[in-house]
Amino acid sequence: MILNYQIHLNKTLTEKTPLVFIHGLFGSLSNLGILARHFSEQRTVIQLDVRNHGHSGHSADLNYQLMAEDVLETLSSLNIQKFVVVGHSMGGKIAMKLADLAREQTEKLIVLDITPIQYHESHHTEIFKALFAVQQANVTSRLEAAKIMREYIYEEMVIQFLLKSFNKGQWLFNVQALFDHYPDIMDWEKVEQINQPALFLRGGNSFYISKPEHFEAINDQFSQAKIKVIENTGHWLHGEKPDEVIKHMQTFLN
Repeated sequence: MILNYQIHLNKTLTEKTPLVFIHGLFGSLSNLGILARHFSEQRTVIQLDVRNHGHSGHSADLNYQLMAEDVLETLSSLNIQKFVVVGHSMGGKIAMKLADLAREQTEKLIVLDITPIQYHESHHTEIFKALFAVQQANVTSRLEAAKIMREYIYEEMVIQFLLKSFNKGQWLFNVQALFDHYPDIMDWEKVEQINQPALFLRGGNSFYISKPEHFEAINDQFSQAKIKVIENTGHWLHGEKPDEVIKHMQTFLN
């Protein structure tokens, strides 16, 4: 599947490898915009909507193999042979799978707050209830949608994040497919060790990279992994402390 994308061509610095940004669950290509804007001054940047999200195509099929293949197909259509990939959360897992599928083409890898393991805890039950409730109510305004969502979700930041994908009474993401494939999103098939340089940035208050088995999984599957912490941040570390995230990324990319 060729994905919806935005490309910022930097014609003055063509010797630098293009940077590809992949968002997380319920997101869209704008989610990592603050990082993309910074690095677009230094190199070509591509932001993607993954399948069943944003303005990319919907499909009843969804797993990391397919999502990584979509990214590779889209980059091939743009004639991008070599790339650095950056992914947050689910997008981080897509990025890791992409690095596995395209080992020669992946120059470096940056993963934001996710581990190459299967997670067993469900953290999106109430979100799915809220999304389906909005869908069934056939409301058209974000105001009406937010009112319904507050019956299920108590974090206003989460509601506002989700509403970025509410357009003309419709969710841009494919709620049913994401719900049906939630076990696949939480899942992970271990990859053979990847030797490309990899930077893992974790939120100091986030549980996604926090346990000994998380660190073991990273080091087991990525031989050149560097793990850095952004203190006093949660899962959305790039939104909470973008300057620190950019600083670590800049050091790693130079």
